[in-house]
Amino acid sequence: MKHFIGDQSALEYWRGCRKLPERSADRRCNTVLPKKPSKNEFSGLFSMFPPPVHIMIGDRTARQGSKKIKLHLFSGETPVGCFMNVGSGLMMSSPEFCFCQMAGQLTLAKLIELGYELCGVYALPPNDDASIPEIGFYKRKPLTNVNKVQVFLETMSAFKGCNKAKRAMRYILDGSASPMETKLAIFLTLPYMLGGYAFALPELNKRITLTKTARKYFNKGYYICDLYWPKSKTAVEYDSDQQHTGSDRIANDSKRRNALASMGIKVVSVTKQQLYSSVELERAARTIAKHMNRRLFTTKSEFYAMHRELRKQLLSAK
Repeated sequence: MKHFIGDQSALEYWRGCRKLPERSADRRCNTVLPKKPSKNEFSGLFSMFPPPVHIMIGDRTARQGSKKIKLHLFSGETPVGCFMNVGSGLMMSSPEFCFCQMAGQLTLAKLIELGYELCGVYALPPNDDASIPEIGFYKRKPLTNVNKVQVFLETMSAFKGCNKAKRAMRYILDGSASPMETKLAIFLTLPYMLGGYAFALPELNKRITLTKTARKYFNKGYYICDLYWPKSKTAVEYDSDQQHTGSDRIANDSKRRNALASMGIKVVSVTKQQLYSSVELERAARTIAKHMNRRLFTTKSEFYAMHRELRKQLLSAK
């Protein structure tokens, strides 16, 4: 008996997964979801997922769950790409389908944050993870990318939450390296009406190859910039290690800035303390805007109300 796992349970699975499973042939197939199986067929799931386990079914008349099982209806054939065979009789909602399903449960800001995670090179720990890394997240290869999600959503137009998911995808980028880098990107790029500073979408973790002259003087072939706007040659770095400011660190940061400056690239650093301070973050945003020869329009009271709400959602505990 196959179980079709979705929603929060699928998200928990993908957060604990370090890469896509090799057995993904079923991802290319349409399928009709089974009716509700008997309760004894659920027993094996409780050792694999924290309750309630979210299961997809195809029969409206059988939609009756329990404290341990939450059933979700999908009548008719599911489009190609909805499920992946992950073994042990489990058909898991694909990362793209999981993102679409979570649109019905998350705010727009939190959905955008989730999209960055699924398209990034990190994963937050699952809720039942007792061995969380010191940095607070796991490194992994991306489970999907912006283009794949957008293509998938075009097949899901009738699914609840699809329009919200499509809206979220306008503000999501591939390749974020950490949760804090994601938050910084969201703060800087969301439009004013959503509480952000309305910068154009940058390139994340852009590799900047140094010129021959720069390589000669700085003995380095390239640098990686967290957020980079090539048109204005502006880079923003998230400083995640601000508590360790030894002489070697200061020297390396100075060397980095000088190397990039020799190529006309302006660098702005943002620390965790700045990110958690609305006043300091706006000062950093104004510095970035100055390097781009643009102005910020954040004087309206509506912006600050939306910005406070955005901060509440992105900077609150998980």
